[in-house]
Amino acid sequence: MAIMKSEQIMSESKKGFEDAIQVAVTRFSKTVRNLRSANVNNMSTVVSNGKVVMYRVNLQMTFEVGEPPKKTTKKK
Repeated sequence: MAIMKSEQIMSESKKGFEDAIQVAVTRFSKTVRNLRSANVNNMSTVVSNGKVVMYRVNLQMTFEVGEPPKKTTKKK
């Protein structure tokens, strides 16, 4: 049986929402192993002088928690 853990993160990109999601997945994958899903909770933009200058996404990242190391007993 797999045990999953979930973390909420925010990512941003000047290119677009898809890029912001990919940035989050790429960066988060460097921090944890076994990333399984990225659920977009919210998308927003930063606007300056009537133009979108930044795309932001809030994501719920879910990853599998590894098995704890097996305990070994030392015999004397």
